[in-house]
Amino acid sequence: MSTFHLSRRSVLAGSAAAAAVVSLPTVSGRAQAAAPAAVAKSGYRWRNAVMGGTGFITGVLFHPSVRGLAYARTDIGGACRWDDRTDRWIPLTDHLGWDDWNLLGVEAMAVDPAHRNRVYLALGAYTQSWAGNGAVLRSEDRGATWKRTDLTVRLGANEDGRGCGERLLVDPRNGDTLWLGTRHDGLLKSTDRGATWKAVSFPATPSATGQGITLLVAAGRGVYAGWGDSDGTAGHPNLYRTSDGKIWEPVPGQPTGAATKVPIRAAYDRHTRELYVTYANAPGPNGQSDGSVHKLRTADGKWTDVTPVKPGGTTTDGSTDAFGYGGVAVDARRPGTLVVSTNNRWAEIDTVFRSTDGGRTWKSLKDEAVLDVSETPYLKWGNDKPKFGWWIQAVGLDPFDSEHVVYGTGATLYGTRDLKRWAPQIRGLEEASVVALVSPPTGEAHLISGSRDIGVLYHERLTASPSRGMATNPVFGSSTGIAQAAAKPSYVVRTGSGANGNGAWSNDGGKTWAPFASQPAAAKDAPGPIVTNADGSVLLWSLAHWDGTVYPAHRSADNGATWAEVASLPKGAVLLADPVDPTYFYAYDTSAGTLYASTDSGLTFTARATGLSSGDAGFQLAAAPGRSGELWLSAKANGLYRSTDGGAGFTKVGSCRASHTLGFGKAAKGASYPAIFMAGGIEDFNAIYRSDDEARTWTRINDDRHRWGWTGAAITGDPRVHGRVYLATNGRGVQYGEPV
Repeated sequence: MSTFHLSRRSVLAGSAAAAAVVSLPTVSGRAQAAAPAAVAKSGYRWRNAVMGGTGFITGVLFHPSVRGLAYARTDIGGACRWDDRTDRWIPLTDHLGWDDWNLLGVEAMAVDPAHRNRVYLALGAYTQSWAGNGAVLRSEDRGATWKRTDLTVRLGANEDGRGCGERLLVDPRNGDTLWLGTRHDGLLKSTDRGATWKAVSFPATPSATGQGITLLVAAGRGVYAGWGDSDGTAGHPNLYRTSDGKIWEPVPGQPTGAATKVPIRAAYDRHTRELYVTYANAPGPNGQSDGSVHKLRTADGKWTDVTPVKPGGTTTDGSTDAFGYGGVAVDARRPGTLVVSTNNRWAEIDTVFRSTDGGRTWKSLKDEAVLDVSETPYLKWGNDKPKFGWWIQAVGLDPFDSEHVVYGTGATLYGTRDLKRWAPQIRGLEEASVVALVSPPTGEAHLISGSRDIGVLYHERLTASPSRGMATNPVFGSSTGIAQAAAKPSYVVRTGSGANGNGAWSNDGGKTWAPFASQPAAAKDAPGPIVTNADGSVLLWSLAHWDGTVYPAHRSADNGATWAEVASLPKGAVLLADPVDPTYFYAYDTSAGTLYASTDSGLTFTARATGLSSGDAGFQLAAAPGRSGELWLSAKANGLYRSTDGGAGFTKVGSCRASHTLGFGKAAKGASYPAIFMAGGIEDFNAIYRSDDEARTWTRINDDRHRWGWTGAAITGDPRVHGRVYLATNGRGVQYGEPV
């Protein structure tokens, strides 16, 4: 993603089970291998609709003893294992379900250098009370199967400092011993390979900053820990070490000052016995304006400042070149060779520096880089060429290939095998937080998706990143809604956060776009979702800020040239257009549990059904295609309700315990009613279901290997292919399923 991972992602629910295998990526010019199909026990094959990354890669870890084996972690999209034979990432945490949504954030990972197949994950996206505690997963087969230990503390994989690390480490003296650094609860230790954990003494006190221990790294037989709650001044150490696993002490002579306030990452050169540490004045990925790189000669305790470029200089346009330092990795084959990355460098653009002489001299790899993003065109962000990167805090250097370097960004993972040619090494690692789905009844694309990472994508094919990249004119960093005119599918509108406007329309089914000529004043900071009536002649825009603040909805009858407030419509109401009659709109006031309707093309609304389910946001309205006044209300844990009279009355659907999102697809052969797809509960857990008989009976179409955390944002069937369903996930992109 781009600039706001913490507040951009939804937070809700999931459940635990076994492990998963799905699709996978490449680096510079390697032949592409087909994505393996994942077939659920229900008889459904599940795959990602390919976008090609789109989210923040927070960590990359090569196994030091196994050629071609690496792991990657993300802030809300789980972890993956690299398969060098197919140039693809294999998702490892798709089995985590609704009740475990918080565990799709990976705070840290670790491998055991002495054991080829052992891997550990520390999971937990948020440290707030509503998020629940973290967990540690441990595997003896590279993540094919897992054992789980629930923790009594919370982790923060989608909070500030999520690019630091790694916070999890296998002790270099004993592979049965693991260390886990937390944000608010000090240092944890396990002596049974992660099965049980207990707090151990650590000579620093956590503060409200929520950083705590930022990194753990082995240096010879010792272990070093970074501390993120220091103020960076003399007498307030932020780097500690232990030589016996019992007593921790500050590292003598460590650098002080704003440029070394937060230790971000560290890497140890075993040949020279030198520890390299990157620093910044804030944990990142945002908010850094100063930083440095230092090395410690562990044999005699000598520190040396080896910072490639000091932040704070003046750029050619007169702005300040402010940034911190992020990732660091050493070459296992060549003594004194390493790479480090800048981070949050918006003026001069972030880079990766490489040194072959222990940091005495550096070369910026960006300067000669040739970026090939033909496989993921969205990385151009509507421009002529892509950036080298931003939010670079994850850097990896292949221990078996000195010219194979990878680095994560806010949207992808770049890799090179010659230090000059770079391409996304991202196949299979899909991390978008998807909020809107449309499956057109006609046209080239079967899917248009909107995410909180890269706006809107027009998917000509489901197996390749869209060739047009993200929707432009304007570019939205984050989508808030997509709507298609039911009787005029060539007309599509979208809304989102954009620097050059927050709404746009298309007359060719979403291939090309034009911005609204004007927009309501509140749309700049609170774009919210949008709907259009059946013939595309009227727009209703619900204005809502990311923080939950709502504003009056606005109406346009001239394709966005002018807008007027709809005074009779409750602020924050869920909007829906009738799929047949262009004069009808519906709105659900979630706070009062009241269904409103308009019969004059959205000019005025009056209450119809009252006393329905109410509460916080999350309720959804859906209309059965081709049927005027046929409404379905997903009321979350309160179930599913149906109206056949335009919202005058609703009847609870007895077959359904909980409904979070619902959509329609092509009817089954011989059936007259569209297929219904739902993320909700028929039994005592949430899953993905299909009904071919108007919700009288349901068939579960996912299984315990395919859960993807919280899936309550959007679901839709394909109106042209019976059984095909598109599912929005909060971190694993669009999953699409087909019966086999």
